[in-house]
Amino acid sequence: MKQKLIDGFNKVFGDESKNSAADLRVFFAPGRVNLIGEHIDYNGGLVFPCALDIGTYVAVRRRDDDVIRLASADFEPLVTVAVDNLAFNPDHGWANYPKGVAFCLGEMGNRLTGFDMYFLGDLPNGAGLSSSASVSVATATALNGIFNLGIEPVELAKLCPKAEAYSGVNCGIMDPFASAMGKKDHAFLLNCTTMEYSYVPLNLGDYRIVIVNTNKRRGLADSKYNERQGECKQALADLQKVCNITALCDLTPEEFETHKSAIGEEIPRMRASHAIHENHRTKAAAKFAENFTTHPSYMNEFALAMNHSHDSLAKMYEVSCHELDVLVNAANSFHESSSSHPVMGSRMTGAGFGGCTVNIVHKDHIEAFSKYVGDTYQRETGLTASFYTAQPGDGAREI
Repeated sequence: MKQKLIDGFNKVFGDESKNSAADLRVFFAPGRVNLIGEHIDYNGGLVFPCALDIGTYVAVRRRDDDVIRLASADFEPLVTVAVDNLAFNPDHGWANYPKGVAFCLGEMGNRLTGFDMYFLGDLPNGAGLSSSASVSVATATALNGIFNLGIEPVELAKLCPKAEAYSGVNCGIMDPFASAMGKKDHAFLLNCTTMEYSYVPLNLGDYRIVIVNTNKRRGLADSKYNERQGECKQALADLQKVCNITALCDLTPEEFETHKSAIGEEIPRMRASHAIHENHRTKAAAKFAENFTTHPSYMNEFALAMNHSHDSLAKMYEVSCHELDVLVNAANSFHESSSSHPVMGSRMTGAGFGGCTVNIVHKDHIEAFSKYVGDTYQRETGLTASFYTAQPGDGAREI
């Protein structure tokens, strides 16, 4: 990937790159997958993501003028702007993400000069693996490096939601945080409200993370996301009449069962039930993950937590869809057809209504898993799924 990136940079910019004697440097920012803890970040709950070993690569070279040129192997057009003219421009499409990062760095008081930057990625776009946050974090890491800004990774992560807001995208902290702060063979528990986090060992041994993309457009995700937030706010307001809480996930499942009748309508009660039980599952799953090496049977418990998470997202939170359910059911059927425990958990990940499932699959069964699940999915939906194998990787860095 690095050589392909450099070749692409030279093809686009070549000898025209101003100040070609400057060092060409290469940076990488991973995508992320949330293993469990879905739709609870805005309810005061914990998420359990890990960075992946796939993501966005950036080749960058400083110029001796104030011109910025941005190019991508995957998107058009090549965009040329001045450092002092970084206003959002809808005609610039994908390039508004790196432009937004440069703009926000300037707003922080950092003086940037010109540069040429070329992007290459191996993440599927629009699949819920945080490709946009990966681009933003890669840009921020690269500019931090070539201009010697000295900004800590966690601060770069905090900057990226502001940079995406520049493009009109409402991005939470989990995606850029996972991309910037990932650690090989680890996931981490993160409270997206307080920014408290802790790394958790994720020794998968002979198992791999297999992400399956439905390749279905997620047309409902944004509107339904806003609906779910409103329903959770209503449930919280009702519960606050009888409980001293600031967020739904302040309650334990036992406390919720005691007080759930305070929620006047069934649908908000269902949303609250998902959030509170999902938070409990996430904490438990992190404990199981800590002990994979010494207690391999805990991987079975982790798998059950993932499966229960999907059931809750489908039935209580109602953010799954036929395509996601087909993929999860096929993964579970593949597992049940074998005596060798090939699949340790399957669930939708991300906003829902399309996107991806995340699966923990034994490395010796990945090919058979992909064929079985892919054939089942095509037969039942008429669509072709895409499969990506990954492992927990390090966060953004120079390579």
